[in-house]
Amino acid sequence: MIHPKKKFAATAAVALAACALSGPAVRAADAPPTTTATTEAAAPLATPPPLDPANMDPSVKPGDDFFHYANGTWLKNNPIPADQTRWGSFNALEERNKAALREILEKCAAAVKHDGVAKANDVQDGPHANRDSEKVGDFYASGMDEAAIEREGIKPLAPFFDRIANLKDRAELSKLLADFHLMGVYVLFQPNVEADEKDSETDIAQFYQGGLGMPDRDYYLLDDAHSKELRAGYEEHVARMMALLGDAPDQAAAEAKTILAFETDLARNSKNRVDLRDPQTNYHKMPLADLEKTAPGIDWKAYFVALGAPEPGGLDVKQNEFITHAAQVVANGSLDDWKLYLRWHLLHTTAPYLSKVFVDENFKFFGQTLTGAKEDRPRWKKVLGATDEALGEALGHLYVEKNFPPESKVRALALVTDLKSVLRDDLSKLDWMSEETRQAALGKLDHFTVKIGYPDKWRDYSALDIKKQPYVLNVLAGNTFDSKRRVAKIGQAVDKSEWGMTPPTVNAYYNPTRNEIVFPAGILQPPFFSAKADDAINYGGIGAVIGHEMTHGFDDQGRQYDEKGNLKDWWTAEDRQRFEERANKIIKQFYGYEVAPGERVNGKLTQGENIADLGGSKIAYLALQKALDRQGADARAKKIDDLTPEQRYFLSWAQVWCANTRPQEALRRLKIDPHSPAQFRCNGSLSNMVEFQQAFDIPDGSPMVRAAADKVQIW
Repeated sequence: MIHPKKKFAATAAVALAACALSGPAVRAADAPPTTTATTEAAAPLATPPPLDPANMDPSVKPGDDFFHYANGTWLKNNPIPADQTRWGSFNALEERNKAALREILEKCAAAVKHDGVAKANDVQDGPHANRDSEKVGDFYASGMDEAAIEREGIKPLAPFFDRIANLKDRAELSKLLADFHLMGVYVLFQPNVEADEKDSETDIAQFYQGGLGMPDRDYYLLDDAHSKELRAGYEEHVARMMALLGDAPDQAAAEAKTILAFETDLARNSKNRVDLRDPQTNYHKMPLADLEKTAPGIDWKAYFVALGAPEPGGLDVKQNEFITHAAQVVANGSLDDWKLYLRWHLLHTTAPYLSKVFVDENFKFFGQTLTGAKEDRPRWKKVLGATDEALGEALGHLYVEKNFPPESKVRALALVTDLKSVLRDDLSKLDWMSEETRQAALGKLDHFTVKIGYPDKWRDYSALDIKKQPYVLNVLAGNTFDSKRRVAKIGQAVDKSEWGMTPPTVNAYYNPTRNEIVFPAGILQPPFFSAKADDAINYGGIGAVIGHEMTHGFDDQGRQYDEKGNLKDWWTAEDRQRFEERANKIIKQFYGYEVAPGERVNGKLTQGENIADLGGSKIAYLALQKALDRQGADARAKKIDDLTPEQRYFLSWAQVWCANTRPQEALRRLKIDPHSPAQFRCNGSLSNMVEFQQAFDIPDGSPMVRAAADKVQIW
C-alpha cells in the first residue's frame, strides 16, 4: 500500500498504522532517478473505456480463474515496460497523472527560468500560491539540470562527510543522529510525530526500529538460497559504492563486510512484519527519564535539543527492545565503525540525487537485482516524484485546479454516503456480533471522517528554502522542512485537517487514530471512477475502494481503535473470539496461494488487507443492489455488452487488480507488502461470495467457489 510520504519516518510507512488500498511504492533508494539524457515523454496514455470486453479472455471459464477471465487478453497485450516492475490499472492511471503533472512542472520551471518568478496565474488562490509555484519550478529545474548534477558529483555532500570524519565522541554522535534524522537519513532508528494512540487528540514523539539498507530484516536473516544471493549482491553493491567515494577496492570490500555485519545485528533485534501489525505490543509510552534509564547509551537530551524539541514530554517507544539494543550499539560500538556506517547511509540515502555513476550503481542493485527492472525510469518521472515528496500540496494545488472538476467530489461523496448506509445495515444485522459490541461499532462508523480530493487547508511552505542550488541539497531541504514541521507538533493538538497523501496520488487510505477515510483526487478517475460509467462500474471500482477503506476500521488492526481513534478494547470477549475465528479462516485461505514454487502468500501479514478486500467487495455489491432498486426493474434488467449489472460489477472489481508483475518484484513484495498479489486479491474475495457465484452461474465445486465450510463471512 502506498502510504503517507516517507518523511521523518511517516507512521504508515514504518508502523503499518494506516491502511491503504495498494502496495508500497518503490522508495527512493529502491529505484533511483536516472541521470542519462532526458527521455522525451511518449504520447499520453488514453483514458480507457469504463469496461472493455476486449480485455477479457473467453477461453478461461469465470469459475476457474476469474482474474484471467476478466483480464487475460489485456495481460497478454500489455507486457511490463522496461522501466517498471509491475504494470496494471494503478500504473496506467499513474502514468496519465504523471503526464498532467509534467506539464505543470515544466510550465513552473520555465516561468522561473524566464521570468525569475512564477506567473501569478499558475495558482489562482492561497496566501503563498505565487511563491509556492516558484519553489515547485526551482525544485524541478534543479533535478532536471543534468549538466550541473554531473559537474557537482559528490561535492555538495562534503560538509556532511567532513562532519562524520571529525566525529570525536558519543555525545557528538547523539547530536549527529538527530541532524541526520531531520534530513531524512534514517540511521539506527526512525523517529516520527503522530497522534498518541491512546490519546488521539494529542501528537507525540514516536520511535521505530530501523537503520537497515535493505528493505526488511528478513533479507539479512533468512537462510534460503535466494536470500543468500541477495545478501552477497548487497555486500558487493556497498563495496562498489564505497569505492566510488574514493576508497581503495580492498578497503571498500572490507568496509562492506563491516556494514553488513552492523546492519545484520540490527536486523536480529528487529521485529518481523507480522509482529509489527499488533498495535498493543508496539505501544510503550514513557517519559524521557525512563527512556534514559532503559536506553542509556544515547545522550537523549542532546538528541532532542538537536532535533528541536528539548522538552518532548511523553514518548511512545514503539519497539522498545530494539531501541534499548540500539543504544547499546551506540555505547559499545567502535567509533570507526560508526563513521563507516554513517558514511554509507548518507550515500545510500542521497545516491538517487547524485551524478550518474552513483545512480547507475544504486539502480543496479535496488532496481535490477531486487525488483527485476530492466532499465531505469526517465529522469523527469523521478524528479516529479521527488517534487511531490518535497512540495506535494503545492504541486497538488496546481493539479486539482486543472484535473479535478467539482462534480467529481460531489459524486464521490454521494457514493461514500451510500456505502456508509449499507455498512450500517450490515453491522446492524450481523448474527455473530452482540448488541453491546454492535452499538460501539455503529458509533465508530458514524464518527468516520471523510476526505475527498484535496485538503480544505493547503500546507504553508513559506519556511521551505528551495533555491538554485544542487539538486541533492534541495531534496535534503525538503526533508528537513517536513521533519521540522512534524517536530513542531510534539505535544500539540492533532491537526485533523492534514492529509497523509498528496492530491495526485493514485491510492486511498484509512487512518485508525483519526478514524478517517481518505480518497485523493488521483484515484477518482477511470478505471476506478467515471461520471460517464454505469453504476455497476463505479460501484465495482471506486465503490469497492471506498468499502475497502471503511472495512479497515474493523479489520484485525482497525477494530482495536474506538470511535475517537484511541487504542482501546471495545469488544466483548465473546465477540473478539468470534471475529478471530473468522479472521483465522482468511489467514488460512491466503496461506494456500503459491506465488512461485515454495513461495506462498503470508496469510498473517496480509490478513488486514484481505479482510478489507472481502468487506469492500461485499459492501459495494450490496450498495449497487440498493441503487438498482431505486432505479427500477428496467435498470436491473438492462444489459451492456451482453453483461448484466452484477456481471459488470464483478468485472469492474477484477480490472482494478489487473497487473503483470516481474518475478523478482513478486518475491520482494511477499516479504514486505501487507497486500496479497493482484490475482489473489481478485479471486480470493470473490471465491467467498455466493453473489459472485450466482452472477456467473458457476457450479459448486469450481475453483472459484469455496466449499461452504471454508467460506469466510465476516461482514
